[in-house]
Amino acid sequence: MDNAVLSSRIESIFRNSIRTKEEFLKTSLPQIETATHWMVDTFKNGGKLLIFGNGGSSTDASHIAGELVSRFYINRKGLPAIALGTGLATLTSIGNDYGYEHVFAREVEAYGRPGDLAIGISTSGNSKNVLLALEKARETGMRTIGFGGGTGGRMKDLVDLAFIVPSPLTPRIQETHITLGHVLCEMVEEILFPPNH
Repeated sequence: MDNAVLSSRIESIFRNSIRTKEEFLKTSLPQIETATHWMVDTFKNGGKLLIFGNGGSSTDASHIAGELVSRFYINRKGLPAIALGTGLATLTSIGNDYGYEHVFAREVEAYGRPGDLAIGISTSGNSKNVLLALEKARETGMRTIGFGGGTGGRMKDLVDLAFIVPSPLTPRIQETHITLGHVLCEMVEEILFPPNH
């Protein structure tokens, strides 16, 4: 690949990513406001966030939880957010004893309480272990949010609030998911810890 072709491909990928985020924002702003309020209410009322996904979505879950437990911009008290599936012994034990499709649902059962908030991340919206965990969260009395993409899959009809990134491409969906996660973390932090308070 010569430099002209390489340059053109790189620019095309960046522009596609930017376009995807712009399209997502056009259709999702009210839902982002709702999700912000739900997260704030959860933390204010003593609840916690459980967040989970597979592969790159798992690292997004860990990333978002880390921003909340540690900090985003502001030095403040930690917020209770748990990325599921990150404990190797727990993950492999559940996978071995119950099946991989139950790895998140079992943790939701263990940690989740009414008033908590669950965020399931699945680019296809059809990851069985994510769907089962969201079902368990609803049974438990938790609010549920889905981060999806493409057509939304089965997840879009299973959650209380669905974010569907308008792209069939996993990288573009994941790039938008982590931007959404950053926005939510920043807004929650600003609302819960205003300056001079």
